Amino acid sequence: KNVHTTNARVEEVPGHYDFIVSRAVAAMPTFVHWTKGKIAKESRHELKNGILYLKGGDLSEELAEYGTAVIYDLQDYFEEDFFETKKVVHLPLKFKK
Repeated sequence: KNVHTTNARVEEVPGHYDFIVSRAVAAMPTFVHWTKGKIAKESRHELKNGILYLKGGDLSEELAEYGTAVIYDLQDYFEEDFFETKKVVHLPLKFKK
């Protein structure tokens, strides 16, 4: 009831969303730019509104400017080899009031 999905490029999606969920299609700074203005300001969840991004490999350099990013190692949840280097990055987005 409370989920709306859209299969489209983020630049083409109108509206505001609690979360934008995507597999890695660009470096985080580029994706953050694409999603600017699309995250709802009012958070209604325990997890703050923002981006949930599936990424792989070493993310330390790419996420260096995002001190609030939380990385969830998927190998902690799944045993398959595919998930060995995969992570979900939660990047809560801040808003100026």
